Amino acid sequence: MLPRSCGQLIAWDDVAALPERVYPGLVPGDGIARGFLLTGLTTEEWRVLDAFEDPVYDLTRIALVDGRHGWGYVCNPGAEVEAHDWSADDFQVRHLPTYVERCAAWRRRYEQREQAG
Repeated sequence: MLPRSCGQLIAWDDVAALPERVYPGLVPGDGIARGFLLTGLTTEEWRVLDAFEDPVYDLTRIALVDGRHGWGYVCNPGAEVEAHDWSADDFQVRHLPTYVERCAAWRRRYEQREQAG
């Protein structure tokens, strides 16, 4: 079964560009970040997400604009971020195919390590 998702707005974050990375980081700010709230994740799916996410992130309870809360990987307080926002359009045009390949390769290595124990 796949996790359910729905589009959500996060009330207190900006989506910052990160130095030498093609993916973004959520940081406290005045903006509204658009994203997806995944629900129904299994313990194993949480384990995979925790293993995948960069050490620059902390798993943090975040407020959604509709008054609910969710969990998100937010830049930790010491994380270095660029002065400009991250661009989803730029990412899609310049980096998405390579990033998908990198993620698939990471998942294969992760599963091999898990099987090896």
